[in-house]
Amino acid sequence: MPTRPSDSRLWIRNPLGAFTANALDASGGIVVSGGIIVEVLAAGQQPSAPCQETFDAGNHVLLPGLINTHHHFYQTLTRAWGPVANAPLFPWLQKLYPVWARLTPRDLELAATVALAELLLSGCTTAADHHYLFPSGLEDAIDIEVGAVRKLGMRATLTRGSMTLGEDDGGLPPQSTVQAADIILTDSERLIGEYHERGDGAVIQIALAPCSPFSVTQEIMSNSAAMAERLDVRLHTHLAETLDEEEFCREKFGLRTVEYLESVGWLSGRTWLGHGIHFSDAEIAALGAAGTAVAHCATSNMRLASGTARVIELEDAGVPVGLGVDGSASNDASNMILEARQALYLQRLRYGAQVPVERALGWATRGSAAALGRPDLGQLAPGMQADLALFRLDELRFSGSHDPLAALLLCGADRADRVMVAGQWRVVDGQIPGLDIAGLIAEHSAAARKLVGD
Repeated sequence: MPTRPSDSRLWIRNPLGAFTANALDASGGIVVSGGIIVEVLAAGQQPSAPCQETFDAGNHVLLPGLINTHHHFYQTLTRAWGPVANAPLFPWLQKLYPVWARLTPRDLELAATVALAELLLSGCTTAADHHYLFPSGLEDAIDIEVGAVRKLGMRATLTRGSMTLGEDDGGLPPQSTVQAADIILTDSERLIGEYHERGDGAVIQIALAPCSPFSVTQEIMSNSAAMAERLDVRLHTHLAETLDEEEFCREKFGLRTVEYLESVGWLSGRTWLGHGIHFSDAEIAALGAAGTAVAHCATSNMRLASGTARVIELEDAGVPVGLGVDGSASNDASNMILEARQALYLQRLRYGAQVPVERALGWATRGSAAALGRPDLGQLAPGMQADLALFRLDELRFSGSHDPLAALLLCGADRADRVMVAGQWRVVDGQIPGLDIAGLIAEHSAAARKLVGD
């Protein structure tokens, strides 16, 4: 990978357009040094000190690196699988769980690499993954994901998921995919001790993530919350994704989803929730008061016909809202800039055309950073990490466009030209240096066919 001395200064100058996710004006560009943004320049401004390098961004739209708050990397192996192409969530899960139970370590390594590479090429610099499948032989799943993240030079919040409530106990997953609580908690503590980095610039962070109310016991939810508090890490789960889930919580626990969340010690600013669609007004207010965040997964929610999250009302109530591509078996892609477009359009369908492009870009950057508890990411501002995405607008789809920021989403940008993580270029001219994409596709595709029995 290309490198620069840590004390050199790079001026990314005069972009075609810039979104800072704050009130700063970056039309003159930004200066990067030591992996940090050290200056944000308005039009006509010059850097305050000499820069050893200059990158002319006159053909690029400059954004903070996009941040994905909810994914399941392993699902890239079961994209667009015919038997679940037209199924809602519960039947979709019931058909896929037995397939996923056959995952091998190499399958996961390939799947994670594909997911991360696809995200990186879409302008994503930080990704949260929710991995909750640990069948026999895949006990080191999170360790495998750490290796894939480091190989691609990205940042990640890797969540140690879990399932304890199998079919024999009234849950959805097959027994071969569930684990005992003591095994889950012991491994969770090991992973935090071995990999979790703290503070600005952290590359790998670990969070605790029991899968969902219909796949784990109250015990593992409560114990995970206690461990997260003790070790100061974040909590993640699926919640309020479908009405089926709400009915399950009523029957199993006698509670609505947010009541259940509170009963197990999860209603706090430490928590972010995948989907968060079916909330009442009172529940939205409770989430906002607690500072509990939501990962909005627009494409997946449409694909499975789960519903439309009330994102504007959640944000207005004080809920941090980020975006997630969700698993590649329910989105069927791992593309953050396209996810921002889908989120914009889905929320306009609910609230009207006045929902601005900039608000959707804010969900993908500053909002997602807040959801992951990363105040050092998601904005172009002095002191922030130099995680950047630059897009060109010279393809046919953009011809005739006028507003560069609007064009990104309205004209359907789907691939970044340049991506920087911690001051290092990780995508150059639309390619990931050093990654054999053709070879990766061939091996990953073969693994996918074998997994589903084709």
